[in-house]
Amino acid sequence: MNATTFCQKLSAAAAANDSLLCIGLDPDIDKLPAAVRSDHDPVLKFTSEIIEATADLACAYKPNFAFFGALGEGGWRTLESTLERIPSHIPVILDAKVGDIGNTAQQYARMFFERLGADALTVNPYMGHDAVEPFLAYGDRGVFLLCLTSNSGSADFQTLEVSDGQLYQSVARQAVAWNSAGNCGLVVGATRAETLIEVRRLAPDLPLLVPGVGTQGGDLEAVVTNGQDSSGGGLVINASRSVLYASSGVDFAAAARSAAQAMRADINGLRQAISA
Repeated sequence: MNATTFCQKLSAAAAANDSLLCIGLDPDIDKLPAAVRSDHDPVLKFTSEIIEATADLACAYKPNFAFFGALGEGGWRTLESTLERIPSHIPVILDAKVGDIGNTAQQYARMFFERLGADALTVNPYMGHDAVEPFLAYGDRGVFLLCLTSNSGSADFQTLEVSDGQLYQSVARQAVAWNSAGNCGLVVGATRAETLIEVRRLAPDLPLLVPGVGTQGGDLEAVVTNGQDSSGGGLVINASRSVLYASSGVDFAAAARSAAQAMRADINGLRQAISA
């Protein structure tokens, strides 16, 4: 295991790059620029250039396992090679949303933490503590539990009334209770930014992974205002499509850099306004 914990690595990268911006790596084969399509591994060519163009702007990268798995046998090698190109001081949050019974969860943890070397992982807590514990047992790795997601169907279950409020609030409380190793976090969608006040109240010290800004239309100002912890951090604000596909031309990497720069500047401007 790493001598440095995930939270320490995240904090150091955020400080070094003056950034709370996480860049999601969702390489949709149908959206790749023509400039990379003739390469022997067009997805790797694309992700490599995106990483090279943005590595000084991000606090983390979030590869989405499904986009690599959908490539078939070669997808695993492409994902491994993509992770190798991420600078070692920037944490990798593998987005797989796994959640299964304990012995199966152990294998998922080995696959993502040991084989792939991810610094953190998204986990579905629906099956309870015994399904989450195998991930939390890796004390130096981050475990982001799905709390309140950005998709419209999240209301089907996540906001249902239960004995102590709504279901997502119970998840937040449990995450705090399960955080004995200091490696638990929560996923809260930016399109539900108004609920961040409540999540932050229930989990004042947990890192929050917030997807849904950019293309999905999340309210960035509300995310920064409501989601920061007492130290002005504790947020990992993810942007994927708005950065990756900022241009479909030969300038795709430069356009991705410009989009990432603009979003980082917007985030930091809001942080400064709040702290003023």
